[in-house]
Order: sequence, then C-alpha cells, then structure tokens
Amino acid sequence: NPLSKGRFVSSSAQKPGQKNQAIKRTGENRVISRRRFIGQTGAAFAALAMLGCTDRGLTQAPRAVGYGPLVEDPNGLLDLPEGFNYRVLSQLGDLMNDGTPVPDKADGMGCFQGENGELILVRNHELRPDDDDGSQIAEGFDTRNGRVLPGGTSHIVLDSQSLAVKRQFRSLGGTIRNCAGGTTPWNTWLTCEEAPVSPGGRYGDGLSRSHGWIFEVPASAAGLTNPAPLRAMGRFNHEAACVDPSSGLVYLTEDRDDGPLYRFVPAQPGNLQAGGRLQAMVIEGVKDTRNWSTQNMIQNYRFEARWVDLEDVESPNDDLRYQAAAKGAAVIARGEGTHMGKNEAYICLTSGGTEKVGQVFRLSPSRDGSSDTVELFFESRSHHVFNSGDNLTVAPNGHLIVCEDQYTDVVDNYLRGLTTAGLLYDMARLRLQTELAGACFSPNGQVLFVNVFAPTRTLAITGPWDQFVA
Repeated sequence: NPLSKGRFVSSSAQKPGQKNQAIKRTGENRVISRRRFIGQTGAAFAALAMLGCTDRGLTQAPRAVGYGPLVEDPNGLLDLPEGFNYRVLSQLGDLMNDGTPVPDKADGMGCFQGENGELILVRNHELRPDDDDGSQIAEGFDTRNGRVLPGGTSHIVLDSQSLAVKRQFRSLGGTIRNCAGGTTPWNTWLTCEEAPVSPGGRYGDGLSRSHGWIFEVPASAAGLTNPAPLRAMGRFNHEAACVDPSSGLVYLTEDRDDGPLYRFVPAQPGNLQAGGRLQAMVIEGVKDTRNWSTQNMIQNYRFEARWVDLEDVESPNDDLRYQAAAKGAAVIARGEGTHMGKNEAYICLTSGGTEKVGQVFRLSPSRDGSSDTVELFFESRSHHVFNSGDNLTVAPNGHLIVCEDQYTDVVDNYLRGLTTAGLLYDMARLRLQTELAGACFSPNGQVLFVNVFAPTRTLAITGPWDQFVA
C-alpha cells in the first residue's frame, strides 16, 4: 500500500520557511495512516461539495474567477474574453522568405527576444514522412526516396511593437513528428521527435537513419541549421523539455501511457552537445502515479523524488521506459507539456487521473541538497472542465495556460487557465475541429502566442492581462 509506506510531506502541515525541513532532519518517513488519510480527504471533499464543486467538476473554479465569459468569435476561429483580441500572424500556404510555403501541423513553439526590437518565434511542425504540404526542404537530417523529410521547425521574426511579420523561413528539416520541445536560457529551441522509428520500421521504408531524438535550433538562425541530434538525451517518444536555469538540468517527457519522467544532467551546463547523464524519476513508495485504479498520488501532498541513471540511452529497441521501470521509476500517464515556473517545473499528464482526462504535476528541485519533491497539483474530474491537457506555459502572473488536445466524438478544445491555487478558468475556445498548441508568452508578458495545429495558423493574443478576477 503506497499510502502507508510512501514518503511525502503535506504542504499544509508545514510552517513558512520549513519547506524541506521535515525531509532534511533525519530522512525518516513521514507516514500518514490510511484511516487518517481517509478522514482528512473525506473532510476536504465535504468542504468542496459545500462550495458547489461536485464530482463532475471537482476542481473547477467559481465562475467569477478569470477574465470573464468567452465571447463568440464572429469569424468562427477563437472565442476570447471581452477585451481580448487575436491576430493571425502566419498560416498554411503563406509564402515565406526562403521561397517555401508555411508548413502544416504547427505544434510546440517558443518565443525569444531578438535584436533590433524583434521577437522570434520558433515553431515545430509535426509532419510524418508521407505528409506532403508542398514544403520542399533543401537539406536536413534524413531523406526518403530522395526527398528531405518534411518535419522540422520554422522561424517567424516579428516587430516587437507592431507584431508585423518581418520574415519567415524553415530552420530545421529532415526530421519526423516534431511535437513539442522547450526553450533554453541560452536562447535555443529544443525540438523533440515523437517518433522512435528506424529504417525498415514504421515510416521506415526508405529512411537511412533512426529517429526519436532532440535537436537544438538557435533562435538567432537565419536559415536551415545543422541537424545534429543530442544523442545523450536519449532516443524515445519525445514530447517536451524544460530547462532549470539555476542548474542547467533538463526535464523531459515521453508521450506514452507507461513512460517515466526523465532528467538530463549535462556534463557542461549550457552545452548539451557535450553529453551528460540521462535519468528517470523514482517516487518513494509510488510506482504508478496515474490514479487509474488506485489513488496513489494525493493532491497537494509532496512526495520525495530521486533519480536513477539509465544506460544505453540511444536505445535501438526503444525500451528506455522499461529499463526505467525495472530500476523503480514511477509510471506517468502520457507526459506531454512541461515548463519551468519560478522555482518549479510543471508537467502535463494527458491521460492521468481517475477519469483519464488529465493531471498536472509540480516538481520542486532541491536547492539545498535535500530530496526533490513532486506533487499532484491538479487532477481533472470531468472532461467538461479540463480534457487532455497537452502543451502548457507559465504566465507572468504564475498561472498555467494549458492547451487541450482531445479528439473525441465532439472535438472541442480550449485554452484553460490554472491559478497558483489550482483553480480553473477558460482562456479561449477553438471553433475548429483541431487542437491548440505551442502556447508561449512574449518576454514582456503582453502577448500570448499560440498555434492552431491544422491547418496551420499562428496567432497573437493581446488584452487586459492585469484585469484578472480572483
């Protein structure tokens, strides 16, 4: 029973300034009995019920929280709260400055401060080898039947004041299913292949190289960059990455129902090409965090986390997740978006939770040599309020902005906001039968950029960000 033997520290049980003290004292387990736990959670659920939070919307915020109700878009694209507006910056088929059209399937994206008053968006394209949207790439990592694979990234360079597009171009080619990724403090974009395939395997006819890597693309690129895979960061079904600026550690997710959370320890922080160690997260006393059949992860309790080294990380058999499990790593449910907050990393688990419609974890790296901690920050109890969160970003006010990625009988995807207290609100609703992806803020926090997956559209959202109602 993980509840009786897992090490965790109750957030509510600590006094200010004692964040890690209980763990640091002697390293002993702080055990809560099952009877006591049931009593405490029962009281908490009763309190939530009194507030009107039912089982169908357990963690939904009161209606007053947020920027107000969404106003239907007369153009049929994106509903936003009153006072907010969007602009289409780039869309499928637009001719870019390198002579190629804007590619389809825009996914993860990062925003950087450029020189001369410019903003730079680096945008993924989750294209398969057999996708043909007319975007012919001159060179890249791999080819198929003499054609450079269409997956990769593109750049959009904007005037930071007017948001006018100054230039667009392809910046990486020859890859497969560039899904999400993450920005680095040294102004590069880590683009992740969600495709651990080999020649002769899936998509593999005609390929000359294996895939499932991370590639690093400089924000300062002026055209196609050298496609050098970061092999030490592992070969698996990559989804997203985020870098802790204080340590240089990189946290990595894998979009599988039985994958772990990975951590890359660089040999030289800031120089990922120099190699390093790939690790997987072990949660003391918890082997399965998904809460599908047993409530192992308890909301707002911090469990101790440690990391185990993985071997043979280039993984020709695509079995890193099995090696991690054999070493005690915790299983998570489709790790997707991840982003660093002020002192913590947030991780979106697309199919986690008792209803299998999404969880968000908060990982707090140790700053004093004690254990890292991880907690279930949010779990959705209803697809009506939060369904299959994917890419996420941390807003300047500390809120999470989460892109939904659900394809059910009725495709209805939102941008959901999550306050620092874990309360939900609606930020936007997409009116097309596709997903939102790549949410990221401008460095000054005044513009939220987001992609419509297919057909590609990249939007800039502006509005009264300071008028949030708590």
